[in-house]
Amino acid sequence: MNSTPSGPVVCTIEARMGSTRLPGKILKPLAGQPMLSRIIERIGQADSIDKIAIVTATSADNDPLVEFAEHHGVDCYRGSEDDVLDRVAAACEEFAAETIVSLTGDNPFIDPVLIDDMVSHYYTNQLDYLTTTHMAYAENWPAERTFPRGVTAQVVSGKAFLEVNREAVPKDIREHATMAIYRRDDNRYRVGAFNAEGNYAGWRHPELRMTVDLPEDFELAEILFENLLKNGPIFSTGDAIALLSSRPDLQAINAEFA
Repeated sequence: MNSTPSGPVVCTIEARMGSTRLPGKILKPLAGQPMLSRIIERIGQADSIDKIAIVTATSADNDPLVEFAEHHGVDCYRGSEDDVLDRVAAACEEFAAETIVSLTGDNPFIDPVLIDDMVSHYYTNQLDYLTTTHMAYAENWPAERTFPRGVTAQVVSGKAFLEVNREAVPKDIREHATMAIYRRDDNRYRVGAFNAEGNYAGWRHPELRMTVDLPEDFELAEILFENLLKNGPIFSTGDAIALLSSRPDLQAINAEFA
């Protein structure tokens, strides 16, 4: 593992139109623009990213995402409907990615500075996998959640993706892009947690829910975006966390699902 990138750092956005709890949420207008546009706009400010790619499934209901990508000049890869590991690994191979910054389409509050700091931390510490989030499914994962739910990014070795995808990974593990990398007991990969500390100490609010999975989540995101966009198109996620943490009335919108 090199201490600096020697190949492309590709940011993948895992997205599908078929959300059961909030269908079509990825293209639903968020403060006047599709949520996916908001996500891409924010990622685009990260200096560490060489390419942004939407990674979706082959089913016809995802055709609007392909059309969106073509219209906005963003790469798109279509793969397995249920095997998310294979889908992302194949995208990694397609774009010759040395490193993947793995995001999902339900987290519009991703921060470009956070991405850059995570990529730097990943390379400086010569890791194979780095995440902001507590991996509850991993028995050997000691880290706790420190960021709000939805302020989530994973930085992953492209080589690791390709290696584990060639393994006989159970179907329920393949439903998750990265679980086969971090949920193992052979210590094959160097994994790390990026915690809300240091410059991010003010972001340490694991009790907050900032992901968009339900109508209530979208209602909250709409309010936060409309308030924070007054300060400029790319507001700091720290400002969103500060606003939400100071407003119990806003927290109450989706508190029962946190």
